[in-house]
Amino acid sequence: MTTPVHLAVALDGAGWHPAAWREPDARPTELLTAGYWVDLVTEAERGLLDLVTLEDGFALQSSDRWAPDERTDQVRGRLDAVQVAARVAPLTSSIGLVPTAVVTHTEPFHLSKAIATLDFVSGGRAGVRVKVGSAVEAAHLGRRQLPDLRELDPGDPVAQAGLRELFDEAADWVEVVRRLWDSWEDGAEIRDVATGRFVDRDKLHYVDFAGRHFSVRGPSITPRPPQGQPLVAALAHQAIPFELVGRSADLGFVTPTDAADATAVLGEIRAAQAAAGRAEETVHVLGDLVVFLDADEATARARKDRLDERAGAAFTSDAAVFVGTPSGLADLVEEWSAAGLSGVRLRPATLPHDLRQVTTGLVPELQRRGLFRTAHEAATLRGLLGLPRPANRYAAV
Repeated sequence: MTTPVHLAVALDGAGWHPAAWREPDARPTELLTAGYWVDLVTEAERGLLDLVTLEDGFALQSSDRWAPDERTDQVRGRLDAVQVAARVAPLTSSIGLVPTAVVTHTEPFHLSKAIATLDFVSGGRAGVRVKVGSAVEAAHLGRRQLPDLRELDPGDPVAQAGLRELFDEAADWVEVVRRLWDSWEDGAEIRDVATGRFVDRDKLHYVDFAGRHFSVRGPSITPRPPQGQPLVAALAHQAIPFELVGRSADLGFVTPTDAADATAVLGEIRAAQAAAGRAEETVHVLGDLVVFLDADEATARARKDRLDERAGAAFTSDAAVFVGTPSGLADLVEEWSAAGLSGVRLRPATLPHDLRQVTTGLVPELQRRGLFRTAHEAATLRGLLGLPRPANRYAAV
């Protein structure tokens, strides 16, 4: 029997190619408007995608992955991802909304409240992508120093210890957030006018988290979200981040080079799941791809070449780059699905062009092959991904 795939789209600026804003159908003057993001997410929803992720950070975008640059010919500046998602939520009805949060520099109490609010506003379609901060971001806040990630050699035990410290902090952040989401039991709000009881105090709980990085008593000031636990996602490129996905997340994004690499990466994440006592839980893993899509491969390649020329360099990415047709991309999605991945998260090279190629080209092709839904069949993001609504950890059995 064919296993349906899950599809996500990662939205960032005018697209993932640095020259995307110069395309004829780009909307560079609207990048900081609500309408721009509403239009993109609405298009993704029309394509029946599971979710969109919204990029964010505490530093300006840069052509250097590890440091700021001085370029003025590329998009710089962005809106807050959580607030964009909150603006989009009431104008959509089915698609999941997963903004990025830099957990190294953001208190879990604050974000637990923000994502819980997003879950209420969206009717149960919220998630959060946890992102570890960089040395550049730390310098902007001025509260701590972080190691330069460029120097974190996978073969250097000292460097890896520094990386592990950051990801252990991220794991603690997720644990605090999850406890806060559970700190109100379902039905804690009584709202009984006759007796004057609005809240059942016995159904509110201290979370009493005390660790190396956080000390949080709780409870939250926001009742338990509609999903119980909004989705937690993370992007991972190597062993230590794979562990974060396995022990703390509901959804992982990975960057395999091919199907064999995808299988190997998935094995590391499943091992981390088992080590964390989560072997029986569903943790979806999606492969990331930057996509340049057109009706024929020659057109797609010519478009990429034109964009590269405008940018002054050939496009490179941490993720694999696909240049071709929606049908060819469907072949690759099917191959990665057979390797064990739950689906893909696509990064459109240009917006809105490559997003529309996904919704009007890739999706119908996957549907024709019996690999993708023909309607949104659940009201919540957890439901779309086939994940149960978790029981509250503090509720009496």
